[in-house]
Amino acid sequence: MGLIYAEIELINGLESGLARKSQFCIDEVKKIRVSMLVDSGAYYLTINENIQEVLQLPVVRQKRVQLADGRFEVYDVVAPVELWFENRDTVCEAIVLPGDNEPLLGAIPMEALDVIIDPKRQQMVVHPDHPDGPILKLKSAVRTNS
Repeated sequence: MGLIYAEIELINGLESGLARKSQFCIDEVKKIRVSMLVDSGAYYLTINENIQEVLQLPVVRQKRVQLADGRFEVYDVVAPVELWFENRDTVCEAIVLPGDNEPLLGAIPMEALDVIIDPKRQQMVVHPDHPDGPILKLKSAVRTNS
């Protein structure tokens, strides 16, 4: 299977939330459309400094991460990032890679978007069992009165 890319719209989630409350002009919300490598072997959403510059997301912490070559590095984490893919959206954090490194869509945001990788078509698609919108699974303990 080759590399799979998906067109994802990334939005400054803080500005988007303020716009929904009429505290920020919707036309001024920072957003960018990005072709992202779909990487189910990665956990997080990663963007690069160029995307961060466009979105102007606040740094909320730093995180130590392990790179594909086994090295450990510390990177800034920004939030909230709103992601849109077809009729799916989610909000998450993003790790900021230096320069113009390739952005990645990892397993956690993929799960939240309820998308799958279709190896036959070599593309990311909305979950075929849930075409009208994402279905997120929640596990809960059942309480019994004893």
